[in-house]
Amino acid sequence: MRRVLAFAPASIGNLAAGFDVLGAAIAPLSGPPLGDRVELRLDRGEAFTVTGAFAHRLPPLPRDNLALKACAAFAVAWDRPLPPLAITLHKELPVGSGLGSSSATVVATLAGLDALLEAGLGEAALLRAAGEAEGHGCGAAHLDNVAPSLLGGLRLVDPAGRARLLPFPEELVLAVLSPELELNTRDARRVLPAQVPLALAVAHAQNLAALVYALTTGDAALRRECIRDLLAEPHRAPLVPGFREVQAAALGQGAEGCTLSGAGPAIFAVVDKERAETVAQAMAQAWRQAGVESRVQLCRVDGQGARILEAE
Repeated sequence: MRRVLAFAPASIGNLAAGFDVLGAAIAPLSGPPLGDRVELRLDRGEAFTVTGAFAHRLPPLPRDNLALKACAAFAVAWDRPLPPLAITLHKELPVGSGLGSSSATVVATLAGLDALLEAGLGEAALLRAAGEAEGHGCGAAHLDNVAPSLLGGLRLVDPAGRARLLPFPEELVLAVLSPELELNTRDARRVLPAQVPLALAVAHAQNLAALVYALTTGDAALRRECIRDLLAEPHRAPLVPGFREVQAAALGQGAEGCTLSGAGPAIFAVVDKERAETVAQAMAQAWRQAGVESRVQLCRVDGQGARILEAE
């Protein structure tokens, strides 16, 4: 094999209840896929190129790009140096969006390398490498975006760093709004307290455990009670103009839950298919009235994760 083109989907980190441990890969119900592509070729010329709508938002020095950080992490996991490569990153996810942009770059690179080099690293090694590389972008190694982007589905990261697949109801849609705003994940993490009160820690644990139970048992009533963020949202909400208005609009139209996607500024709502369009438009209108334009996408959970689009 001389060349591969790999794709990794966007993702929603935290999924409201699971700060740093719960995330879902997402795909639009219609239109092109949402994610990043990375092309890798065996080439003695060695080159690194960035294209795509959001290429201009990336660090100017190649060594700072997360695709190359992923290459370094892969080499460590593979325990040998990489051969000379020509790499092209097609940056199609907005930077600082709350949609797992850095994770998509990292995962597409790792999946492409694993296929091109026939390394067969396996799920655990790829997840570790992804967490290490993605940590360069957000200032902390966590797997709630890279795990679903790599493996697909709704994933719960367990204490050993394994990504457990959870069911997600087929009748639900994720209404995702991406604003014309940017929020650096490092900045969004800085506003979080280093410690939380014991009562809040207990309430957060109860809420996450109850959501996992609701998803695995199909308890819709309990699920509706638990799609909420007790831990990060109170501190991050002020960073996103109009967030509370958008959230209120979604809940007022019958969404099961609505909060920041990852660190924000994107916002997502969980809603049944019949109400999805109404909820999404109400959210967009609320944001517009707050002075923020946004892009609306209705998404499903992407069960596939990273994949090889082309190989030769």
